[in-house]
Amino acid sequence: MYKRLSAVLFPVMTLLFIGSIYWGYQEHQEKNSILIRAENQYQRAFHDLSYHVEALHKQLGNTLAVSANSQGFHRKGLINVWRLTSEAQNEVNQLPLNLLPFNKTEEFLSRIANFSYKTAVRDLTKQPLTDDEFKTLKALYDSSKEISKDLRAMQQKVISNSLRWMDVESALAQERAATDNTLIDGFRSVDKKVGDYPEINWGPSVSMMYQRRTVNMLSGGNATPEEIRQKAAKFLGVPADVVRVVENAKGTEYESYTAMAGESAAGNLVQLEYTRRGGQLISYFNPREIGKKQIDLKEARANADEFLEKHDYPDMVAVNYDDYGDSGTFTYVATQNGVLLYPEKLTVKVALDNGEPVSLQAADFVYEHHKRKLPKPKMSEAEARKALNPGFKVVINRKSLITNEMGDEVLCYEYEGRINGGYYRVFINADSGIEEAVEQLPEGGRTAASAR
Repeated sequence: MYKRLSAVLFPVMTLLFIGSIYWGYQEHQEKNSILIRAENQYQRAFHDLSYHVEALHKQLGNTLAVSANSQGFHRKGLINVWRLTSEAQNEVNQLPLNLLPFNKTEEFLSRIANFSYKTAVRDLTKQPLTDDEFKTLKALYDSSKEISKDLRAMQQKVISNSLRWMDVESALAQERAATDNTLIDGFRSVDKKVGDYPEINWGPSVSMMYQRRTVNMLSGGNATPEEIRQKAAKFLGVPADVVRVVENAKGTEYESYTAMAGESAAGNLVQLEYTRRGGQLISYFNPREIGKKQIDLKEARANADEFLEKHDYPDMVAVNYDDYGDSGTFTYVATQNGVLLYPEKLTVKVALDNGEPVSLQAADFVYEHHKRKLPKPKMSEAEARKALNPGFKVVINRKSLITNEMGDEVLCYEYEGRINGGYYRVFINADSGIEEAVEQLPEGGRTAASAR
């Protein structure tokens, strides 16, 4: 019996053993193949980064080499600078540098891209490069030379010493970045040098993109925790003694308060965030569970309107609507003398089970709200309408103030309508007649302005 059983089981076990070895070999080969592909991708991205930064340096030199009156070549050069910088940013994102302090270099590349793009898109025949912008280009030329030089040195070490990017990823993942690693040390060195560069004048349009919102931008005195408690209690319609207030980032330029009411364990802890200076509401959030949709857009819009009026946000106009199934979010902008002020926007989220507003995001409104001296349009609405595509079927038209790509607030004629099977919003500059912005709207977003 034993011999018969052995005669059957021995070949089976042998086959299983050989199969497991083969399976393990296949797994090992597949793993190696994945590692090789990843290593090749990293190597290609790194060498492309070195190439594009060097090309960027040369393109900046070419742009500076021509006459100050060569607007056509300046435009071409700046577009190429933007393209090369965008390529370099993409390659940085492909490298395993997420755990490395490489943010200064990434921001530097981002600023170059935005500076070159914003300068190139304007009419250089009417607004040629200024002396300050030439100085900025010269500073970028010198800085890119240093970065290119360091990357070439790293590239040479990678080639001569057969360095592997997978070792970098492993070191970072295991928090061993402090150990000696040529590539890690090289990128740290580049980032430190970039951080030590002299301050560059990027111009107002680019600087505004990186301007951080702090309490220093707000007016009014500093609110006390008790004042915030009273404000939150009034907003929620509850006794003040059930509201708890926490101070955030005390002693910094980002000071704020968080007011809370309810029980966190039950999942219904309502939170409101206020600025310390001025005590203005930045956000409100009620995390309650939302039931099945019961109300329509018209009722939801009416409830959102009433909510804003009740909480002292008068003269707000809904310009967009996003449907999330059991809830919907309305985007509102402020108005002044009948002009929509897009910089002053906020959003209201409405639960569609009973129409209750459960969220308010008002940071843009808080930091951008002020009385403006609105310019008078140089063009009539009829003249501006001529700039539209003849096939554009206008449904809504009104005056709006928007922030254009240069970071400037400009008065526009805003047109909503249909073309090519889609619904669009087009902003025509009320002075020049050029298209300042075009955006496609979802069907639900279109109805936000007309739901009454």
